[in-house]
Amino acid sequence: MHKPGDVVLGGLFQVHYTSVFPEWTYTSEPQQPSCNGFDTLGFRHAMTMAFAIDEINRNSNLLPNVTLGYSLYDNCGALIIGFSGGLLLASGREEQYVFEENCLGTPPVLGIVGGSASTFSIATSNVLGLYKIPLVSYFSTCSCLSDRQRYPSFFRTIPSDAFQVRAMIQILKHFGWTWVGLLVDDDDYGLHVARSFQSDLTKSGGGCLAYLEVLPWDSDPIELRRIADVMKRSTARVVMVFAHEFKMIHLMEEVLRQNVTGQQWIASEAWTASTVLQTPELMPYLSGTLGIAIRRGEIPGLREFLLQIRPDHNGNNHSGNNMVMQFWEYTFQCRFATAGWLEAGEALCTGDEDLENVDTEFLDVSDLRPEYNIYKAVYALAYALDDIMQCEPGRGPFSGHSCARMQTLEPWQLVHYLQKVNFTTQVGDQVSFDKNGDALPIYDIINWVWLPDGRTIVQNVGEVKRSDSKGEELKIVEDKISWNFISKKPPLSVCSDSCPPGTRMARKKGEPECCFDCIPCSEGKISNKTDSMECTSCPEDFWSSPQRDHCVAKKTEFLSYHEPLGICLTAASLLGTFICAVVLGIFSYHKHTPMVRANNSELSFLLLVALKLCFLCSLLFIGRPRLWTCQLRHAAFGISFVLCVSCILVKTMVVLAVFKASKPGGGATLKWFGIMQQRGTVLVLTSIQTAICIVWIVSSTPAPHKNTQYHNDKIVYECVVGSTIGFAVLLGYIGFLAILSFLLAFLARNLPDNFNEAKLITFSMLIFCAVWVAFVPAYVNSPGKYADAVEIFAILASSFGLLVALFGPKCYIILLRPERNTKKAIMGRGTTN
Repeated sequence: MHKPGDVVLGGLFQVHYTSVFPEWTYTSEPQQPSCNGFDTLGFRHAMTMAFAIDEINRNSNLLPNVTLGYSLYDNCGALIIGFSGGLLLASGREEQYVFEENCLGTPPVLGIVGGSASTFSIATSNVLGLYKIPLVSYFSTCSCLSDRQRYPSFFRTIPSDAFQVRAMIQILKHFGWTWVGLLVDDDDYGLHVARSFQSDLTKSGGGCLAYLEVLPWDSDPIELRRIADVMKRSTARVVMVFAHEFKMIHLMEEVLRQNVTGQQWIASEAWTASTVLQTPELMPYLSGTLGIAIRRGEIPGLREFLLQIRPDHNGNNHSGNNMVMQFWEYTFQCRFATAGWLEAGEALCTGDEDLENVDTEFLDVSDLRPEYNIYKAVYALAYALDDIMQCEPGRGPFSGHSCARMQTLEPWQLVHYLQKVNFTTQVGDQVSFDKNGDALPIYDIINWVWLPDGRTIVQNVGEVKRSDSKGEELKIVEDKISWNFISKKPPLSVCSDSCPPGTRMARKKGEPECCFDCIPCSEGKISNKTDSMECTSCPEDFWSSPQRDHCVAKKTEFLSYHEPLGICLTAASLLGTFICAVVLGIFSYHKHTPMVRANNSELSFLLLVALKLCFLCSLLFIGRPRLWTCQLRHAAFGISFVLCVSCILVKTMVVLAVFKASKPGGGATLKWFGIMQQRGTVLVLTSIQTAICIVWIVSSTPAPHKNTQYHNDKIVYECVVGSTIGFAVLLGYIGFLAILSFLLAFLARNLPDNFNEAKLITFSMLIFCAVWVAFVPAYVNSPGKYADAVEIFAILASSFGLLVALFGPKCYIILLRPERNTKKAIMGRGTTN
């Protein structure tokens, strides 16, 4: 189709699906290939360019006094025909284009709109780029065309596949689909997408490919059957297809044959708006499809322009009348008389049929997507030409600040202005090109909805775009999406279910990184988010929860007043203290009786006070250890017991001295065991222990310690002795005094007396030594609070042993056998029954 003008723009479109090439021989005349399968939408694409040029010519503000013309070619879905059309547009035909004698003048066309398939644009741009003839594509998305070194004059009003792939990955991330299948065309478009998708998917960490299959160029049934079987056996529920619609038709026939259901289809822009796939047979499978679609736009006046298209009644082929006649015959299912004989049942076309009375998608301008890109491409060339006309002499961009002239305009000059073009369409979309010739990328996200009445609607559910301020931005309205699943929710498409908090991912050997096992975190480690790669250790004072998803404070363990063991030991300690107080009261009340007086009443009172301190010091071992309790507990224990044993030792020595003084010549012995000497001895012996405790505390003080060695999930609060030597000296000194007391008492056990206290001291010290000899191994082998319990038990046992052994018989006589509480009975001179 041609229309003359001052400046002519070329167009390459696919108005027919297929072409048939005749067999050529060396003897036969060459014949032109025939084009079959009329494409109504392809014809509308061509008419959109014609409309845009007509609209520009009627606009007095754009290219005034310049009339644009066009020359449109049909590539018939064949690369060789499309490539030939591009060369014809660039070189011209002798009978139409005549240059001046000096070979000056404008070329046949200054720019070309078109190149639907990427392969066609690649082939054409490789040649047109040599002559810097601009080619503005409305549908070629291959990212390879962004290479300015190879394609210096290529521009496009559709985003490249690089952006489309990133948009797809954003959709996958949005719905959490990490296990997907990928089907691509066996051409430049599909193979570049496959490489780009694999690379970007790996970088983004957004998922893995369950399978990657290339759709055969010749639609081989065996290969398609194998691909459908792969889809059917795969666990991936999401399949993305970067292919042209005629490839999808053959694929869906096999999908229908094998009944491959349960798939969430994601369509590339190449077939997302295809109506030939929206049939009652295929929609049970394709309903709910999500797709990346070219930005929808409004083109006011296009429908009225399309309604004006009429074939020439006379059948002349001027201005593309033959193409219009083919459209008319296809739309109304009739034949013109000039087409030859009519077959049986065929109607005759009159050319007066009304397009508004026929159901055709040709007039449906509610969803203009490729047409909107064509519209923008034509206007981009027009604005570039207008900028050339606006150039002021002496301020131009070329050599010597010169301007280009329309009469001698060269294509490379138009490329220069086209690179800088920047305008806004009537619907508010900005059009400009980056350094690679790519337009500002923006896509609509659409959803196929199969209605109960059998109709299919394609609705917008979001958009993805890139801007200088916000970068790449995805917006999806999930409530509007129709899902083709019983749950009416997005499907789950993962190789392995997400690892919940408390586990970590362990990749399966020999499988993609999206396939993994979930390993529970070990004790003391946690993961608090989904799909953690590693488990992190809890801080020192914390431990992992049973679910291993957060750290909890470790349980603290010490001998508490609130636990049964602590309560029992506290009760025993208080009981011993109370008994000591009672005995002290009894002795105080009966202090003038022979029983009390005969047994050194002052030392007895001091011994009861010491025993009371022994019982009370055990309370320092109960409760949470603090610095002062740790320092005081062993000091109080050591001093109290030394005071107690010192009293017993002095009592024993006094008993021996008394009996020795009763012998002839032994009276001088008592002067060494007077009241003052007894007090002094007790004081000196106790002071030695006090000095030991002071040196120990000052040099290496006992302190509270958090012990985590016994239990990983518990903190055992204990008092470390600081200096083992100091603790050993303290115990050793007590042991020394106790053994000495035991030996002296043992020697005095058979001395004559009706009430010989040495026997009681011997028995009490025997109990005392036995308790503390058993204490050492038990203490060493008891962990944590049980070590404190063992020490308290030793203190209480030895204290009770001393209390009962020394004061039990005396209280018995004082309270129950008062007749024996006389001087005669004690001296052995009284008679008893």
